[in-house]
Formats: sequence, structure tokens, C-alpha cells
Amino acid sequence: MLLQTVRPNIVQAIRAYRVEDLMQAAQEAGQHFLYANLSEAQSKQDVLEGIAQAFLFPAHFGKNLDALHDCMTDLVHKAGSQPGFVVVLEQLPDNVRFDREAREQLLDVFRDTADYWADRKVPFRCFYSFQ
Repeated sequence: MLLQTVRPNIVQAIRAYRVEDLMQAAQEAGQHFLYANLSEAQSKQDVLEGIAQAFLFPAHFGKNLDALHDCMTDLVHKAGSQPGFVVVLEQLPDNVRFDREAREQLLDVFRDTADYWADRKVPFRCFYSFQ
């Protein structure tokens, strides 16, 4: 199984993995698969809106990094026991409106989310790629 070769709570570049294989591995493991194709996004706001739409966040989502963290942790945790997560953020922008610092801030939210779920013994794997 593909997920056995990847640490259970990690944020990493997608590199050699294919989205289809990750989706299948999540299904086989009975875990949630969350996918956002962000190829149209140009700014931090675009990225947050794209993630919110793709992950079906509630309408009151604040479209900021704190709200993203809350939706990925507390909101989901309150929904009940979780089997695990495989998250794919494909085609994150790489431009002046979403520069290296903005990307690192976003990925830090997912790293904090991985830590949150690790504390609860729930696997959370996040894979990303850049445009």
C-alpha cells in the first residue's frame, strides 16, 4: 500500500506520486481524500477561495489562514472520529502575488494541521505541487 511508505503526519512535495494513486490509496485505507487544483489561483485570496470550494468549507469560512486552520482541525474534529486524511494541493501559484513567503505560510498551516492530527493519532498527509 502506497501510504505505508509515507510518514503518517507530513507535508511534502508530491514529487513522484500521482494524484490518482494517492486518491486510490486513501480510498483503500478508508481515509478522507481532499483535492484542490489551484492552477487558476494567482493570489493568497484565490488560493484560500479555491481550497474552501474544493474542500466544501462552510459559507462562513473567513478566507484567512486562521480560518483555514480552524476548518482543517477543530471543525472536522467536532464532527466525530476521523479515519485519516490525504490532502493534495496541486499547482500552487508561484508569482509575485503568491510568493515564497505566502506559500510557506500556507504550508505552515498544513504542517500545524498535521501536528494537530498527530496528537490525536490520526494520519494526515498533505502533498503539494507548484505551477
